[in-house]
Amino acid sequence: MRGVRLMKKLLTTILLSALSFSVFCQNITSDAGMSIPEDRIRTSSEGFASEEFRRGVQAYYKGSFNEAIVLFEKALSFMPNDSLILDWLGKSYYKSGLEGSALSYWQSALDNGYGGILLENKIEVVRERRVTGDSSDKLMKLSEAGSYPGFFNGNMIYSGPVSVLPNYDGTFWIVCYNSNNLLMMNQNGFVVERITGPLNGFDRPSDIIRLKDGRLLVCESAGNRISLLNEKGHFIKYIGQKGRDKGGLIGPQYLAVDSLERIFVTDFGNRRVCVFDSDGNPLFYFGVKSSYFDGLKGPTGIYILDESVFVADAIAGCIYEFDRAGNYIRELVEKKTFKKPESIRFWNEKLVLCDSNKVYAIDPQTGALFEYVSTGNAPSRVTSAAPDINENLIVSDFTANEVYVMSKLSELAGGLFVQIEQIDSSKFPEVTVELKVENRHRQPLVGLMEQNFFITENKQPVQNLKFIGAASNNTQADITIVIDRSKESLLRKTEIEAAVRELAENMKGAGVLRVVSASKIPVTEYVGNPSLLHNFSLDALKNPVSDTVNVDLALRLASNDLINADKKRAIIFISGGSSEALSFDNYNLSELTAYMCNNSILFCDIQAGREAVNSQIDYICKNTNGQSYYVYRDQGLSEVIKNIIQSPQGVYQLKYMSSLMTNLGDKYLPVEAEVYLLNRSGRDETGYFAPLQ
Repeated sequence: MRGVRLMKKLLTTILLSALSFSVFCQNITSDAGMSIPEDRIRTSSEGFASEEFRRGVQAYYKGSFNEAIVLFEKALSFMPNDSLILDWLGKSYYKSGLEGSALSYWQSALDNGYGGILLENKIEVVRERRVTGDSSDKLMKLSEAGSYPGFFNGNMIYSGPVSVLPNYDGTFWIVCYNSNNLLMMNQNGFVVERITGPLNGFDRPSDIIRLKDGRLLVCESAGNRISLLNEKGHFIKYIGQKGRDKGGLIGPQYLAVDSLERIFVTDFGNRRVCVFDSDGNPLFYFGVKSSYFDGLKGPTGIYILDESVFVADAIAGCIYEFDRAGNYIRELVEKKTFKKPESIRFWNEKLVLCDSNKVYAIDPQTGALFEYVSTGNAPSRVTSAAPDINENLIVSDFTANEVYVMSKLSELAGGLFVQIEQIDSSKFPEVTVELKVENRHRQPLVGLMEQNFFITENKQPVQNLKFIGAASNNTQADITIVIDRSKESLLRKTEIEAAVRELAENMKGAGVLRVVSASKIPVTEYVGNPSLLHNFSLDALKNPVSDTVNVDLALRLASNDLINADKKRAIIFISGGSSEALSFDNYNLSELTAYMCNNSILFCDIQAGREAVNSQIDYICKNTNGQSYYVYRDQGLSEVIKNIIQSPQGVYQLKYMSSLMTNLGDKYLPVEAEVYLLNRSGRDETGYFAPLQ
């Protein structure tokens, strides 16, 4: 009798345990969206799938994408064709650079009726972005994405915007001619800084440009001078004075700086261009009448491209080309082409000129015109159009007293591409979300603030949402230097060592520097503070030289180490030998490039010799928005680190307090993010698990 009671008790315990395990599975799978009817007990296979799925999500947020793929594949083996697992498999393959596989899994989930328009849009964007190389829509009519009026609710914000200067963090300066000040404004149209100049103030400021060290030059038309400011807008000194002698100015208009940091200013009153050295001392002037040139009649806009100086003439209605010594070369655009040309800037390999109510793109070789912008028949006088960090044109309209943001129509129609990159729930209920915001062509969107984000959990607004920061504001970067170890590179030993030392020095002790030697098998040679490599020598490398250098293996290794590095991260490849020794046989080139792009890794190339850049290296550079440099370039390699730090990075962090029940950490918690900027928006949905209890 006692044995029967014990047997009944044992059976009851087993049944209760099985029921508890089934409820545990139900809590995960039903909320995770797995395709299991709610009116039946879950099987053990479904429970195993739920556990592998949970581990896969955690691996993904740790940056272990290969591990996540394995775990999601195992989960899928227990629950074939489950839509949520397919979605996460697609995410993991996407972050691993295998976009073809990602699209395949996402399409399967979409075919199951999962994801709706959001997933359909993601598939469309990723499929479109896989066609890499130069964009075919560089010359495309621009439309207004938004505007910042000078008056708001009856209050004057600024008056007479005549010139704009975008900053790398998404803000931009506005030169206000009528209100005699400078405004720094952010992407949402809020005034961040207002600068009135020295004690006596600005006197009709007309243009602003930036020097290489970040200092600013402001041209004062009525003051007949140029103000030198520090990078925050604080006055340093004046350059030039009223007069007709060398260094004299009467009604100066627009500014330009050449590679030697000589300052060029169009002098409307004296009908010439005046040139000062980098310290502000007058050098010479040019553009006056001579036996072979009729002379400038009303010089306005100016831009220096390589050895050419392009000057717009408002009275002649054309553009002239001079060399940097001031010698007349030709008439780039014939007379009477423009009504009243103003500033000249440079964007997408074209000169950008403002004229009355239009903005033109001009080929600097042929003078061919393309109309970017037309403000219509309303009273308008656009005076400046400058490209910002988000690949828009910021246009100042003096007559309308307004500043416009002009974007390509395809970007406005396509909206923003938003991705929830990471979720940290280790301090649950406090949750930290990291998002990446881009346009449809991988261009990061910089300059967003808390008001641009709307976070929900299970479609309900989260509590205590706080903006932590933007990666674009980071002032340091983690960098991996990959060194070519081909036999030919030994001939460039001095150049390679000099390049590594200069790069390490210019990191100024900030960030983490890694050194990877690329041979048959890549080897990580160093990880640590960059200041410790001031005496770097190739002789200290462990990896031997080789006839063949598997660059793809080295770049993959370097990328793996940067996945969880600083949000500003880059690989610098130093090539010292023949491109014939460089091999890309192990990884598909497009997948290797996608791996870097999808994890926000910039790729740059430094050539130790004068040989042509390897075509595969050039492909990666162009498609990760990197650049190629020569080791002994006139400007040195300091700009390499500076360009990496100032490269656009559309990653943002926010935190909030979750109100969801976690079921002791077993429950999949949904989260949704929407991003808004002017007339554009984007959305993403994902989920996470709280810590197990």
